[in-house]
Amino acid sequence: MKPGLPQFVSEDLNLFQRMGLALAAGGLTVLTLPPFSWLIAVPVAFSVLFIVLRNISTSRAFLVGWAFGLGQFGIGISWIAESFYVDAERFGALAIPAVAGLSAGLAIFPGMAAMLFAAIMQRRAVGGIAAGLLFATCWVATEWLRGHVLTGFPWNLAAYALVDYAALRQPAAWVGSYGLGFLTVFIGILPGVLTVAAPKRRAPVLVLFAVAAAGFWVGGALRSGQDVPPTDVALRIVQGNVPQVEKWVPGSRQRTLEKYLGLSAQPGRFDLLLWPETAFPGFLDEDAAARARISAALPDGRILLTGAPDRVEGDGGTRYFNTVQAYDGSGEVLTGYAKHHLVPFGEYVPLKGWLPIERLTEGLGDFTPGPGPRTLAIPGAPLVAVAICYEIIFPGHVVDDLFRPDWIFNATNDAWFGTSIGPEQHLASARMRAVEEGLPVVRAANTGISAIIDANGNVVARLDTGETGTIDAGLPGARTPTPYARFGDWTLLVLVFGCWVFGWLASLLGRDPDARHFGTEVS
Repeated sequence: MKPGLPQFVSEDLNLFQRMGLALAAGGLTVLTLPPFSWLIAVPVAFSVLFIVLRNISTSRAFLVGWAFGLGQFGIGISWIAESFYVDAERFGALAIPAVAGLSAGLAIFPGMAAMLFAAIMQRRAVGGIAAGLLFATCWVATEWLRGHVLTGFPWNLAAYALVDYAALRQPAAWVGSYGLGFLTVFIGILPGVLTVAAPKRRAPVLVLFAVAAAGFWVGGALRSGQDVPPTDVALRIVQGNVPQVEKWVPGSRQRTLEKYLGLSAQPGRFDLLLWPETAFPGFLDEDAAARARISAALPDGRILLTGAPDRVEGDGGTRYFNTVQAYDGSGEVLTGYAKHHLVPFGEYVPLKGWLPIERLTEGLGDFTPGPGPRTLAIPGAPLVAVAICYEIIFPGHVVDDLFRPDWIFNATNDAWFGTSIGPEQHLASARMRAVEEGLPVVRAANTGISAIIDANGNVVARLDTGETGTIDAGLPGARTPTPYARFGDWTLLVLVFGCWVFGWLASLLGRDPDARHFGTEVS
């Protein structure tokens, strides 16, 4: 054991001890995210992983990284089990196996990051700052893959540890959430780099840590301090708080409509009325009586945006869509948007015919994906992009690049997840999309969390989980297009490329004395 180092840094740790530490560190990452947002847990969790990957083979590095991911996702997405208990008689027994299986699958990506890091270190051992840059680069590469492979699941990205800190989340406007995740992990592991560095190499690491953290904060503070003039559009968001177990019960449709109409009719001025995903549990465009009642609640040119299922008959049979539809006082559909990024097993069954699995949601058949992001023009209102529920979690895939909107409407139904931490994590994704795109995001959620988020990611107003009520507030203004809005993940590639160049230049100066701590020893 190197003198002066903590016991857990010992090179004598066996594989199971390393995996145990990694599992605990992965679980700790959940505390870095909303609703906890313990920033101090970032350097602890990632430094532990960085340290236990010392002197280990690539195959064992994968297992250590996988253990980290198992802790990260096993706790971080445990709320998914709530959705199986909505219809406990049919699906309750699948809750724990489903969460365990999904967590084990997602843990492959941190495992790949650890394996890639170990493989490169064996070929070209470096230490100090260069090793930290390499680790962060491997992490962001596999995190990006997680957001894209098999339709992607970019939930709880590393960057979301910063979402509750106004200044620290602002770099997402330049490099997106993946790039911000790279910076978060790199700065987060510098204490770990410092721990294993040779004594004479510690001063540069300390200086870099201080400069990076200060620069991070100052740059973000300057951006977040810039005022964005609001619009003159008045919003009313309705949160009906209809439990999922009641939503599709026969005969509940009229009660649900009555509830939403009653809340919508409260005194006050609004231009846009916003209802959540599937607020109307039926085919609204086919229900003339329901549309007539809605029309009566929309005098003087007011517009309703509401979630509702839709269906289209064709030669191949009936196709079903999860949509947001716009209505005015005429009772006719003005325009609409069909969800394009569907939830596996919630809205469709992958490999249907091969897997003996039913959808968790009620319905007559699988949903059909829409054509993709779309900007809607609504009379008397700014141009709007729509993201339904799950779609808001995908960086760079919410806004139509050809026709930039002025705001984003996120209609969602998080009733599936009860009072768990899931809705808070979902809100964090929406806040990061606001920063990335420089656009306000307005959320209408059935049971919460409904919110108005400005273009800097600040929550202007919100209704918490389990509340019934409305939000009356003005629509925040949009910022000019951000670098990330213009160039997307190309900004990430520039960042990663720059880091590789930095690492290459550092290697030309010769191996650091502490590089031996990242050698090819197989223990």
